[in-house]
Amino acid sequence: MRDAFVGAPKQAYRHQLHRIAYNTRFLIAPWVHVPGLATHLLSRIARRISADWQALYHHRIDLLESFVDTERFPGTCYRAANWICVGRSAGWGTKSKTPTPTVSIKEFWVYPLNRHFREHWLRTP
Repeated sequence: MRDAFVGAPKQAYRHQLHRIAYNTRFLIAPWVHVPGLATHLLSRIARRISADWQALYHHRIDLLESFVDTERFPGTCYRAANWICVGRSAGWGTKSKTPTPTVSIKEFWVYPLNRHFREHWLRTP
């Protein structure tokens, strides 16, 4: 999914993994009712994270990514914040050893912070 979106060969892609920030948790409590809050927060994060990352880790971030549990959430805020849905998981999970899917299906969302990141990734050995 993400690999196809990035479009870089596996070796180049692996070399650039440090330029991807993964949003592990993003939830606004159900009792909070502020119109557009989720979209506003996602856009502020997108504008700020690369500079913060550069200051802390001495390299920039080119891509943000996140999963959305489709059984619980529609992913509306990601869509409204112009993130790109690049596919769905198969439901296997990361530690599954059973022959059938065991976890809920997740949508995989990405947000490029640099529109030319693919060219940079392909140029870097």
